[in-house]
Amino acid sequence: MNIIVIGSGFGGLSAAIRLQAQGHQVTIVDKLDKPGGRAYVFERDGYKFDAGPTIITAPWLIHELFEIAGKKTDDYVNIVPIDPFYNVRFEDGTIFRYNGDKDSILKQIEALNPDDVKGYHRFIKDAEKIFKAGFDLIDKPFTTIGSMLKVLPDLISLRAERSVAGMVNQHIKDHRLRQVFSFHPLLVGGNPFQTTSIYALIHILEQRWGVWFAMGGMGALVQGLVNVFKDIGGKIQLGTEIQEIMIDDSTKLATGVKTISGEIMKADIVVSNADIGNMYMKMIPAKYRKKNTDNRMKNLHYSMSLFVMYFGTDKKYEDLAHHEIIMGPRYKELVTDIFKKKHLADDFSLYLHRPSATDPSLAPEGHDCWYVLSPVPHLASGTDWSVKGPEYRDRIVKYLEERYMPDLSKHIVSEHFVTPTYFRDTLNSHLGNAFGVEPILTQSAWFRPHNLSEDISNLYIVGAGTHPGAGLPGVMSSGKIVAEMIPHPSASLGVQ
Repeated sequence: MNIIVIGSGFGGLSAAIRLQAQGHQVTIVDKLDKPGGRAYVFERDGYKFDAGPTIITAPWLIHELFEIAGKKTDDYVNIVPIDPFYNVRFEDGTIFRYNGDKDSILKQIEALNPDDVKGYHRFIKDAEKIFKAGFDLIDKPFTTIGSMLKVLPDLISLRAERSVAGMVNQHIKDHRLRQVFSFHPLLVGGNPFQTTSIYALIHILEQRWGVWFAMGGMGALVQGLVNVFKDIGGKIQLGTEIQEIMIDDSTKLATGVKTISGEIMKADIVVSNADIGNMYMKMIPAKYRKKNTDNRMKNLHYSMSLFVMYFGTDKKYEDLAHHEIIMGPRYKELVTDIFKKKHLADDFSLYLHRPSATDPSLAPEGHDCWYVLSPVPHLASGTDWSVKGPEYRDRIVKYLEERYMPDLSKHIVSEHFVTPTYFRDTLNSHLGNAFGVEPILTQSAWFRPHNLSEDISNLYIVGAGTHPGAGLPGVMSSGKIVAEMIPHPSASLGVQ
């Protein structure tokens, strides 16, 4: 069958490679001039800046894609382990070196609060149970209520109604350690105090298989996937924005897509890696959407957005790791401002990314390549980022300079930043959200927008807005789910 995939993010690439390998003819269409979607690459002044995702977990999902195509990962991209996974820094000067060495983790816990060693063991035991039950669901579709009812007993027994922070706080008392073991939902667009405790499995995932990085940056991984897709006969068309998913009036089936230039591209099946809210409300006429109405889409809870500053320095800050999590003076209060109050606070917590710590080729010789990310409310906050953007940038630079990066302002030689308006205007993301639909219990599994549209039976959905959710393992698994839902070409010919 002829299949069009809208968007070349990791979800779209995962689906496209699998479907092409199955024997379909697949064309990826993307608005941007480079593939990757949120994993775009900004190149300027000799630096390569990954625009979005930077953390690889569950590396076998990547290897699986190359194997399905009959290829080897190493022939396309080099993926290496990171140690530490993250440095978690606190304003009192505490640094928690978060890695896969259990003895190291226990020693650091004991140094901060000896009583929490036993609590950590209880947390791990709890998280292991969640991982065993929860991770098996990552590549299973939830398109019927029956599929949800099958796993409901497990969700009840695991107390999935708890938040990640709620679960951690049951076992651990030190306020710093509570943050160390509960911040992970922020990496997938979730509030630790609202995100279902199922996401505690991320800790087990990292402890078992580590955190990895693609040499050359995440853009090198994107390009490797694009290259293998092309090598097995797939086609990709960049610089092509989709205006509408074409629907036949009589059959109510998708017949292809229409671009903003007016080009009609025919297809037997459409797979969308577009933002879920934008896709339903702007790309499909309302008359075809009895289930996924504008009202339903507007009433979903969308993830927070981001302020991200990309910068290069003519000095190397060797004491900073590849991944730095910098905790501000407030934790629960700050995420409440971001997620519930939709208020841009005066303080912030930051993720500081230094990929040149692992791959010096991403910056000129003797220089460092960076981005610093701050979670912020999405555009329902009403923030005027044309005014606030430069102010926010200056506050972050001053904060980093005073605490972690001496004379930073003197050593920045290349920079630019993006705000929630980038996610809205460039990535076509509803309200400028950065991670799709927020991962709360009532928006998980069957309650999340489905991988197969309830309105259009040959429209499939991948990416952060559908099941299983954001993060590299999630979006790549959504591609696997969709590819397994679409019949192989041989099936339509009656071949066994």
